[in-house]
Amino acid sequence: MNSPREHEALRAGALASLVLLAAAGVGLSAQPVEKPSVDGVRNFARVDKTVATGGATTPAAMPALAAQGYTTVINLRRASEAGADLDASRVAAEAAGLRYVSLPFDGKNPDGATIETFLRLVQDPANQPTFIHCSSGNRVGALWLVKRVVIDAWPVEKAAAEARGIGLSDQVLEAYVTTYAEVRAQ
Repeated sequence: MNSPREHEALRAGALASLVLLAAAGVGLSAQPVEKPSVDGVRNFARVDKTVATGGATTPAAMPALAAQGYTTVINLRRASEAGADLDASRVAAEAAGLRYVSLPFDGKNPDGATIETFLRLVQDPANQPTFIHCSSGNRVGALWLVKRVVIDAWPVEKAAAEARGIGLSDQVLEAYVTTYAEVRAQ
C-alpha cells in the first residue's frame, strides 16, 4: 500500500471514518490503562506479557527495561525530533543487552511499508518481550491498533480503545490506521 493512489485512497477513507465516528457520537478520548512509573520512560504502559509501550525514553532507562525482562526496544522516533538521540539510545540499549530497532514512523505522513515492518517485528518471537516507544505514545498506539486488528483479529472498537489508552491521541492518524487495518485485515 505504498503507491500514491493507494495512499490517497487510505487518507480519503480515514477522513470518511473520522466523519462517521463524529456523527455517531463515538468518543475518541483515552481509556484508562494501568501505567506504572518507570524512571526515564514517559507514559509507560504494560500491554501484555510480551509488550510494553511508552513515550520519550532516555538512554538511562535501558538498564531498567532490561531488568524487567524486555529483550528488544523498537524506537519509532525520527532522528530529527527534538530530544531524540537515536545513537545514544542504541548504545545504551546494546550496553544493557537489548536489541535496538530504529523504525522511524511519521504520524503526519504514515507509510504502509513502515507499518508492515512493524507488524513483522512484533510478531517475531525473537523480539519478545518488546518495549515500543515514540515521543508520547501516539504513534505506538496507532501501530498497535493495526496489530490488534490485523494480527489478533480484534474488533476495531476494542483495538482503538486500547490504542487510546496507550497514547493514541491524533484523530486523523487514528482514522488513517483504522482504515489501513480494515483494508489489510480483508
